[in-house]
Amino acid sequence: MKAYVYGANGAEITDVAKPSPKGTQVLVKVHACGLNRADLGMTKGHAHGSAGGVGTVLGIEWTGEIAALGPNAKGVKVGDRVMGSGGGAFAEYTLADHGRLFRNPSNMNFEEAATLPVALSTMHNAVVTNGALQPGQTVLIQGASSGVGLMAMQIARLKGAKIVIGSSTDATRRGRLKEFGADLAIDSSDPGWVKQVLEATGGEGVDLIVDQVSGKVASQNLAATKIKGRIVNVGRLGGTHADFNFDLHAARRIQYIGVTFRTRSIEEVREIFDEVRKDIWGAVESRKLQLPIDKVYKFEDIGKAFEHMEANRHLGKIVVTL
Repeated sequence: MKAYVYGANGAEITDVAKPSPKGTQVLVKVHACGLNRADLGMTKGHAHGSAGGVGTVLGIEWTGEIAALGPNAKGVKVGDRVMGSGGGAFAEYTLADHGRLFRNPSNMNFEEAATLPVALSTMHNAVVTNGALQPGQTVLIQGASSGVGLMAMQIARLKGAKIVIGSSTDATRRGRLKEFGADLAIDSSDPGWVKQVLEATGGEGVDLIVDQVSGKVASQNLAATKIKGRIVNVGRLGGTHADFNFDLHAARRIQYIGVTFRTRSIEEVREIFDEVRKDIWGAVESRKLQLPIDKVYKFEDIGKAFEHMEANRHLGKIVVTL
């Protein structure tokens, strides 16, 4: 089968063996894939947890039809239209655990479904499970113009947030954040952004920050979070190391929580998918939670899709179809 593989000459489309499902796995005939920042790093040979390196079939987000079942796969059948996340997505066929799937709503095409699995699972876990957002509270999403960022704002609004603030360093994308639930859009590269957040929250700071930037905003985040607030560290687009004001962290008694799928067991991942289905799936089916598609590429043009992502001018999801 055709697959997008990182090899000795970099990332390229090549032929690999079609996988076979084992245990609780299902084999999926892939129809569309969503691009993510982790994929961009792996196209350059970087590791993402245990994934990456020569011989890796790239991609972590996909949608398609179940083509075969492992002997212990439950709750699904051949022909079901599903979406999910996991390694080896950029290929004609991929494997997935039976608990790491969502069923495609009947009112959603494959391109639309390819935008959702990573954003829904990541941000429900960050905003609701770990962020413990309650109705009437205030939230800041750092890096809000990415697909997962736009979903985080929508989930926060769905769960009753009183004030939703989103950040983007790009003026055009910042100007569109209100379409996706932001009451206030800030530029995290502007030294005055903390003051804007404090002014919007009556001087207290937000109850919750979902941070996809980290790096140089780490200590600013502490100043923008209220006493006994929470910060959930989801991404590190601004860097993995930076100054951190430990005294401010202690003085404001902030819960600082790190999350990633890279070190989660399959049992933990299944639980996250279960929580999405139980808590917000109705809003997915009604299209209250959805993401814009920035651009769609054919599989043979996947290299151009990654060039578009690297240019960092897109809003929402970049999708590749097979």
